[in-house]
Amino acid sequence: MKRLLAVLIILLAAGTAPALATGANSRNDARLDPLFEQLKRAKDPAVAQILEAQIWHIWTWTESEDANMLMRLGLGAMEREDFEAALLHFDELVEIAPDFAEGWNKRATVYYRQGNYAASVADIERVLAIEPKHFGALSGLGMIYLELEEKRGALRAFEKARDIHPNLPNVDSVIRDLRRDVEGRGT
Repeated sequence: MKRLLAVLIILLAAGTAPALATGANSRNDARLDPLFEQLKRAKDPAVAQILEAQIWHIWTWTESEDANMLMRLGLGAMEREDFEAALLHFDELVEIAPDFAEGWNKRATVYYRQGNYAASVADIERVLAIEPKHFGALSGLGMIYLELEEKRGALRAFEKARDIHPNLPNVDSVIRDLRRDVEGRGT
């Protein structure tokens, strides 16, 4: 199960790669609903991967160059595993753009990597308030619950993520294992 989670983390982190263009970031972005519909119906994992990349692109970039600069700096610090610097950049990002869900999501990721699960969950709640279909945040929430050995919470989070993104890599295996654990031990 740990190996499956590691693969899931790596694949979700792929959504952190910077894109070249900028776009809006909002659940009101007219491009998102059709992409989510196509993602939900996609039978081909390769098609789902393309749709996911388009969604991540919309989520990650905003029309504010200041916000984009902070995102790039934070992502660079995350790649270097300089989590203190990343946290400073994402702190500033959520300060100047509090409705930018991905700023909160990236900061939640840094908190997760630092083992600060309470702060990560608080930021994930902000992400989901802004963008309820954020399958990355839901998957992150599931991973936190697994770390805390709250398997029912993890199962709910991963099931919600899969409802949005049925082709999310390895999520079926994780859900199957969690169901077996939850139903088998009643935890």
